[in-house]
Amino acid sequence: MNTNSRNLTLLTDLYELTMMQGYFKTHSKEHVVFDVFYRQNPCGGAYAIACGLDQAIDYIKDLHFEQEDIDYLRSTGFFQEDFLDYLKSFRFTGDIYAIPEGTIIFPKEPLVKVIAPIMEAQLVETALLNIINHQSLIATKATRVTGLNTHTPRNVMEFGTRRAQGESAGNDGAYAAVLGGCIGTANCLAEMKFGAEVKAVGTVAHSFIEFFPTEFDAFKAFADT
Repeated sequence: MNTNSRNLTLLTDLYELTMMQGYFKTHSKEHVVFDVFYRQNPCGGAYAIACGLDQAIDYIKDLHFEQEDIDYLRSTGFFQEDFLDYLKSFRFTGDIYAIPEGTIIFPKEPLVKVIAPIMEAQLVETALLNIINHQSLIATKATRVTGLNTHTPRNVMEFGTRRAQGESAGNDGAYAAVLGGCIGTANCLAEMKFGAEVKAVGTVAHSFIEFFPTEFDAFKAFADT
């Protein structure tokens, strides 16, 4: 899968970094176990679908602080130079265990388990929650909309980009919707990013039909082209 990865290291809450600095000064060598889980299914549903693991893995593998990241953190006035020097060579060295992509999941079971030095485990908390929570939510809803959770599934395409909270949610949401049973997405960038498994599909808008003198003329023009 071509994810066109980008550096998301600073996709984290400020307090994750201030806690990291505190650990750096006191308990930098200690290992911890963090579990990603949720407490109840949304809207009274009986299950959810695990999704987002591929992006989470790409995020973990690409964790590093660019010089511009270090410069930004220095500008906040919160961080000391010895800690910033440590971040220059930061890499994730822990282990990640996870429920496979597309698996049915239930409340209070670990979806992702992070075993790592405390500073590394603390840093990844925000991004992992963002990735896994959002994509699992979309994939779960898609199984219900498409009827994938029944014996009579329906052909449904995903068309959420124009309502999504930004381009990232539009692209990743398209992937999650297809994993949840949608036959394709209206989003061309999602297909380019994820490949043919997230197929771009569509017909025409109301404006195309209204532009022609009659519906027949519009449909003929569409068929011809």
